[in-house]
This record gives sequence, C-alpha cells and structure tokens, in this order.
Amino acid sequence: MGCKDTSAEFFVIKALEDGVNVIGLTRGSDTRFHHSEKLDRGEVMIAQFTEHTSAVKVRGKAIIQTSHGEIKSMEE
Repeated sequence: MGCKDTSAEFFVIKALEDGVNVIGLTRGSDTRFHHSEKLDRGEVMIAQFTEHTSAVKVRGKAIIQTSHGEIKSMEE
C-alpha cells in the first residue's frame, strides 16, 4: 500500500439533467471501465485523477469545471 498523491487537481461535474453517467477509466496498456456513478439534476461530484484513474467519461448534460476552464457536455 503506497502513499496517496494529494497534489492531484480536482475537477467538478454538475448534472444538468437526471441520469448523467460519470465513468472512470483505468491507467495502463489495457484501458477499462473501473467505476461508474449516476448523477441526477443538480447533483455535484468532486473527483480527481489517481494512480488507477487516467480518464473520465461523462455521458449526459453536465457542466465540467477544471483549473483549465469549464465545459458543458451535450451543448445544443
């Protein structure tokens, strides 16, 4: 068991509709889904990348905020 990296940046996902899926993808040569959350309208998830998570997929209407800016998914 190693020391956790607390210096990783956080990002925020706010659901703009019910049923927004947030899916964590693993690191390494074999990228796989390893975690999934479902958010309803108005719910907020605060997360960060870890030694196991290299990417996050957001499915549904949501606002994603990072230190690099803000983006809306599924904008019409």
